Amino acid sequence: MTAEDYKEGQVILIDKPLEWTSFQAVNKVRWLIRKSFGIKKIKVGHAGTLDPLATGLLIICTGKFTKKIDTFQAQEKEYTGTFILGATTPSYDLETEIDQTFDISEITSEKIKEATKQFLGEIQQQPPVFSALKKEGKRLYEFARSGEEVEIPFRTVTISEFEITNTELPTIDFRVVCSKGTYIRSLANDFGKVLNNGAHLSALRRTRIGEFSVENAVGIETFEASLPS
Repeated sequence: MTAEDYKEGQVILIDKPLEWTSFQAVNKVRWLIRKSFGIKKIKVGHAGTLDPLATGLLIICTGKFTKKIDTFQAQEKEYTGTFILGATTPSYDLETEIDQTFDISEITSEKIKEATKQFLGEIQQQPPVFSALKKEGKRLYEFARSGEEVEIPFRTVTISEFEITNTELPTIDFRVVCSKGTYIRSLANDFGKVLNNGAHLSALRRTRIGEFSVENAVGIETFEASLPS
């Protein structure tokens, strides 16, 4: 691959490491390309944010292919992960501390599998307040961290597949296929409510975006090794 190839446009499939932001991954790829080929400027962007506590497929586009980002973002996505029943957190994941606990002694595998049916098809979902969505020019997480109350509108998302792959209470492993804009953290929180309980997300991995699979993605170090030194 040459500098011209990257300027003309490439799709790079990165397996995003835990605790990296999507922005950090893009910055690292951009810096590596610039350093390897001695070029001052190149467009690099990603097609769909992954939270720092999530791993998996991040589509990174370079050069003229950055124009394709909106198309990639609109495609169906698949995730696997783990919910923890019996406790909630303000961020709906492990970013914040547990704020409420619940008795899970009445929860059965049957009830859990039955609950998934309520989320299939078009649903109304409220994004987490701990998210990068903007309201009145300010990120929602900025309102949350300053303790300000903010009204978050519901949005319509589509969940085409939702299966429980393993249950060892309090943990539930799952696989979800969903539309653009779906928050799996919100799904975890809502799932707990449907069970008259509480739940939060403890692990998340994006395995597919459209036809792109994480099986074909590489780590940042592997990508670096593929470049001329």
